[in-house]
This record gives sequence, C-alpha cells and structure tokens, in this order.
Amino acid sequence: MKRAIVSGANGFIGSAVVKYLISQGIEVIALHRKNNCDNIPESSLIKKMVMDLEKIEDIQKEIPFGKYDIFYHFAWKGSAGEARSDTKLQLQNAQWTVEALRVAHKLGCKRFICAGSIMEYEAMAACYTQGNRPGLGYIYGGGKVVAHIMCMSVAAKLGIELIWPEITNAYGVGEISPRMVNTTIRKCIKNEIPQFTAGTQNYDFVYIADVARAFYLIGKNGKPFHEYLIGSSTARPLKEFLLEMKKTIAQDLEFVFGNVPFTGTNLPIEKFDCTKTEQDTGFKAEVSFAEGIKRTMKWLKEMEN
Repeated sequence: MKRAIVSGANGFIGSAVVKYLISQGIEVIALHRKNNCDNIPESSLIKKMVMDLEKIEDIQKEIPFGKYDIFYHFAWKGSAGEARSDTKLQLQNAQWTVEALRVAHKLGCKRFICAGSIMEYEAMAACYTQGNRPGLGYIYGGGKVVAHIMCMSVAAKLGIELIWPEITNAYGVGEISPRMVNTTIRKCIKNEIPQFTAGTQNYDFVYIADVARAFYLIGKNGKPFHEYLIGSSTARPLKEFLLEMKKTIAQDLEFVFGNVPFTGTNLPIEKFDCTKTEQDTGFKAEVSFAEGIKRTMKWLKEMEN
C-alpha cells in the first residue's frame, strides 16, 4: 500500500486513520465536507479534497485513474444521536456506500475498506428474536447490514477486493459524540451520577489509536471478502467495563445500574472474538481500557477549559 483515498477523513475514526497512514509514509487524499477539515493535519503526504456525499461520483474528475490502490470509506451520516433512528437517512447511507465502492473501482483502486459495526450482529439478533421489541438505535445497525450485503454483491461483480472490518465500540481522544463513554466521562467530570441498564450484556471497547492501526493492517494484510472484528480482545459484561471506569476516574461517585431499560439483545461472548483479525492481519489492541479512559478524560477536561 502506497497511496490511499479516505472518505469521511475529518471524522473521529477517519481522521485517526489518516494520521496513522501518513505515519507509515502513505500518501492520502482526504475527502471531507466543505469547511469541515479541522481534524485533518497539514502534511506533504495529504491532499485535502471537498466531497459531497450525495455527489461522490464528482471526485472522479479530480483524481487520476490508477494512482491510488486502496479506498477507505468512513463517510456515514447519522452515526450517533437521534439520526441513528432515521430510516430514510440510514438507507441512503447504504446506497452512498455502494456508490463509493463503484467510484473506487472506476478510479482503479484494488481494495475497498468500509467501516462496519458489531451492531450489524446486534441488529440481526434483536430483530430475529421472537417477541423482542428492539429500540430505534438498531436502525443504524440495519443500515450497516444493508450496506454490507449490497457491497459484497456489487464488489464481486465489479472485481474489486472488498474487506469489511467491524468495529466493536471505538472511543477516545477526538470523539465529541454523545455516545456512552463520552457521556459518562462528562458526567464524572461534573460529578453527576450516571445511570445505566443492569449492564449484564456482553460488550467491548477499543481505543481510537488501536482502531486506526487496525484499519491500516487490515488494508495491508486482510484477505478479500473477509470480515475482521476490531476489538480489545477483553470483551466482558458491560457492567465490568463501567466499574473499571469508576475505579479509574471516579472512585467516589455512585454508578447506578438497572434504572435504564434494556431493549436490545445480548450477543454471546464468542461474537467478540478477534482471533481471526490477529491471525490474518497481525493486529492486537495495545491500549487498556483504564489507560484509554484516562487519556480521554484528560482530553475532555482540556476541551472544556
């Protein structure tokens, strides 16, 4: 891998991947929304380019054919907050992902790497469990499932190598979304009591620096038409992670479990197994949850001051 195209390059994961790629000497075209490139560093290895997700095919006019060998696609609207439950938007995201795949093929890229999610499995399990009433958050996971299926078929037809990494739960420095880790740390900083489900469902968290390195190694060493889980290899019940967070940054603050209803499904622990990723790509997470939480809290405090 010598040259890469990265869509969603200003986002939490996309910007981290861009930074890691250039640390490995890889030239990058960083695709971003207009006036939205603050997280992309200045480097002779980076060319910033405005991309409108609704008109992604327009980038073909500015990128020479055959120069870039891999396309990382992170652009996805509504990955957090209420937009996760927007059915029209999530279905459109799936279509945009297929269009990005087609553009990658037309540009001569040999590989297309997308950002899948463990929520694909959760959405399938929640919706195919008799009598279960899944929450609206699974609409986002459903969008990822649709994108995955359609991209597999289209990539096979086109002859481009599709690889589908699936992130468990990325967190860390640089994230500003209202997802659980960020929300809980902010409450700890403000000395507010956080409330959760009973926390018995299996879970995993992986620090952003590890996620970025994983995408690099998957792009370099991953096998075509394979899925690779990106996790910490320390999956366990959610409550254990949260109690570790409490011990690390908020020993004197009460964490309340059981006050929030759980409308999802509990994936078996083997669904979080990263053995295949380690064997095929050489990736293994290095940052512990406690260390990652410390780094994230320090960054959030600096952001708020």
